[in-house]
Amino acid sequence: MLSFILYNTNDKPNEETKSAIVDFLYNNLGQYGDPKEDILKCLNYAVKDKVTAHGGFVLLAKEQGEIIGATIINETGMSGYIPENILVYIAVDETARGKGVGKQIMEKTISLIEGGLALHVEPDNPAKILYEKLGFTNKYLEMRLNKQ
Repeated sequence: MLSFILYNTNDKPNEETKSAIVDFLYNNLGQYGDPKEDILKCLNYAVKDKVTAHGGFVLLAKEQGEIIGATIINETGMSGYIPENILVYIAVDETARGKGVGKQIMEKTISLIEGGLALHVEPDNPAKILYEKLGFTNKYLEMRLNKQ
């Protein structure tokens, strides 16, 4: 039975739980992941812990007490011209993939947000099909300039 745990600005995870979330995402994002320190920054932003931020939330999917899925949503604070929320990370444990866990996490996430939701997905990421089935569209081509 899948259960959900929600962390936000009113219910922050402790340091041990944060570490478990970061490790889970780092280990399950694979080629689409980021360094652990970046995942932790995103998590802290979502729950407004040790940072000035708009907030957001972390949603965990657990089965028999173990994390099998996780997502982090950051609020943008830019209502109207940019979606109010961005899905920064979502991952499902390798052993649970293809069983509808990702869909359940996305549906729960969508039910929790207020306003729009944006996400970035690589063209070859199999999750792209799920996002399209849930109604996401590709309106723009993203371009970035990274000044070092």
